[in-house]
Amino acid sequence: MFTGSIVALVTPMDDNGDLCRDSLKKLINYHIDSGTSAIVSVGTTGESATLSHAEHVEVVKATVELAEGRIPVIAGTGTNATAEGIELTRHFEDSGVVGCLTVVPYYNRPTQEGMFQHFKAIAESSALPQILYNVPSRTGCDMLPETVARLAEIENIIGIKEATGNLSRVSQIQELVDDKFILLSGDDASALDFMQLGGSGVISVTANIAAREMADLCQLAKQGHYAEARHLNQRLMVLHHTLFCEPNPIPVKWAAKQLGLIANDTLRLPMTPLTANAAPVVEKALRDAGLR
Repeated sequence: MFTGSIVALVTPMDDNGDLCRDSLKKLINYHIDSGTSAIVSVGTTGESATLSHAEHVEVVKATVELAEGRIPVIAGTGTNATAEGIELTRHFEDSGVVGCLTVVPYYNRPTQEGMFQHFKAIAESSALPQILYNVPSRTGCDMLPETVARLAEIENIIGIKEATGNLSRVSQIQELVDDKFILLSGDDASALDFMQLGGSGVISVTANIAAREMADLCQLAKQGHYAEARHLNQRLMVLHHTLFCEPNPIPVKWAAKQLGLIANDTLRLPMTPLTANAAPVVEKALRDAGLR
């Protein structure tokens, strides 16, 4: 459940900015039918930063409910305050989620020791499996391999989503942890290379709209069919990049609506709709990837 193509699921909203359960159910069924390995609910792509705690919990629990045990659900539980992270994590005990994805604290830029103590406290507050999430472009600080290695010694910290795009991190972390520790890419554009170097899969934005293609890509990589995987990945490459032409998840929500996967591409402020200049760029990427 923690390998292959794991989707960083968008949170579908209605015109008022509230959860659209019909679109959420449609998305979940789409991923089950397409072979997605698991869903991350309310990660950063799911607009965790603009949902209240009550809404955050509501969306995760609705995802579990609508999934009906057919696909594993991982709860996004990242915050920049340790006490808040503990509280949020505890909400999901006995909820049916299979684990939590917790981002490096953002904005306050803790030291390596601060990061260690943050994740250690959260892990020790819960029996749920914990996946670390390192994304310096968004958090403003980078969790180094040595800190990851210290955290990997804690029993229920089972892996990391590494989104630096720095492929040398794969071997750097592997040298310091045991073989059971799971390495997941958080960067679609370099995910295939990440897997070829020993990663177990990807937590993917692209999978929101190209679920079958990303599932096939990961399966081909797992089987060692890298030439076929690379051919498929090359078709998707423009999409990997274009989905970040404006801040995530603006482009991917727009694309999901265009493909009929969600009813609205509503976002919470300060996120605003895809601009008129960017829309044809994303549309072309969908066509080039064979999704239109």
